[in-house]
Amino acid sequence: MVWIMLATLAVVFVVGFRILTSDSRRAIRRLSERLGITAMPVESMIDQFGKTAGSEFIRYLERPEEAHLQNAAQVLLIWQVCIVDSSEENLQAWYRLLRKARLATPITDAQIRLALGFMRELEPERQELNAFQLRYNQLFMPEDGVFYLH
Repeated sequence: MVWIMLATLAVVFVVGFRILTSDSRRAIRRLSERLGITAMPVESMIDQFGKTAGSEFIRYLERPEEAHLQNAAQVLLIWQVCIVDSSEENLQAWYRLLRKARLATPITDAQIRLALGFMRELEPERQELNAFQLRYNQLFMPEDGVFYLH
């Protein structure tokens, strides 16, 4: 009899957890599937943002507009290249992912501010992010509007 109650409690807990986290999982899956990657890099980034900023990022990503998905992808790019691995190979790999997903656009000042807001607990240097923005835009977004194929 006790095992039936424990099993029922376990099922209720699992179902309740899945219902409570379904929106965030759907939002994360939306970005990761668009980029053709596993959810792990997105989840890892959100965890590193901290509880408050991570929740804000998920709410931002839950918005249905393409612009929000684009900005979230750029925040992920900034995170992956400025915080995780600043190597040229990593930059090229993430650019290819964004280009394939049709999300490769110049990094704007607004996206830098957005990334700084989400990464506030990590206290990234604004100058480093601005230097990355300049480097990225010069490498991949020439002024004449023609994209380099890397």
